[in-house]
Amino acid sequence: MMQICDSYNQKNSLFNSMNRFIGAVNNMDQTVMVPSLLRDVPLDQEEEKEVNTFQDGDMYGSYVLLKSIRNDIEWGVLQADERRKDKHGVTTTLEVSRIEPNDEDLEKQFHFHLTGLHTVLSKLTRKANTLTNRYTKEIVIGGCGN
Repeated sequence: MMQICDSYNQKNSLFNSMNRFIGAVNNMDQTVMVPSLLRDVPLDQEEEKEVNTFQDGDMYGSYVLLKSIRNDIEWGVLQADERRKDKHGVTTTLEVSRIEPNDEDLEKQFHFHLTGLHTVLSKLTRKANTLTNRYTKEIVIGGCGN
């Protein structure tokens, strides 16, 4: 019985959520051989409305966004901010000294952010899987018939 509970808890761990997302983006990256073909392909398909509520644009924008988020997870946010600073000459790093949480609220804040992170990672994973499936269906299979 203990093993079943551990298995369920591990399935919902932050590490597993991140690994599922990274795996989905890696699969997307390996499937999408020509990312520029995603330009101007709209995101407005009926089955994707829930997944795409947080971003408008085309599939290429989603592809770039998903890869960027994967890189932030793999390399860390501070390193990503440094890369952006080098590329654009703009500092985007949060000033940690500005954020002074009350120690009594730390556990509450942690659980709030952890829940939010799980939700966002699940949506991003679905978005990466949807993009991969649409690329395969519309670009690869649809392009072969033309």
